[in-house]
Amino acid sequence: MYAVIRRYSGQGATQLMDELKQKQSDVERLIKGIAGFESYTLMRSSDGGFSISIYRDKAGADESSRQAADFVNKNMSEAARVAAQKSEGEVILHIDAH
Repeated sequence: MYAVIRRYSGQGATQLMDELKQKQSDVERLIKGIAGFESYTLMRSSDGGFSISIYRDKAGADESSRQAADFVNKNMSEAARVAAQKSEGEVILHIDAH
């Protein structure tokens, strides 16, 4: 598995989190439609938020980053178009309740 963590901070990041929450069904459709989808989490932080995307391979993770940036640019207000700081890598341990 391969994961991408996107950090959104700075001016507009809090607004981006608000707008993503309002469009959560659109986000869900987008993320689940990418080949190799495993899981996705969006969380608030004190200065914006993070998303954690897990895919079966790097190709799926790369595609999710491309589509996430495109989605933000096309669907969020101008004030909320915050570029992500990205960290990614191979998942070496993943534990969930399922």
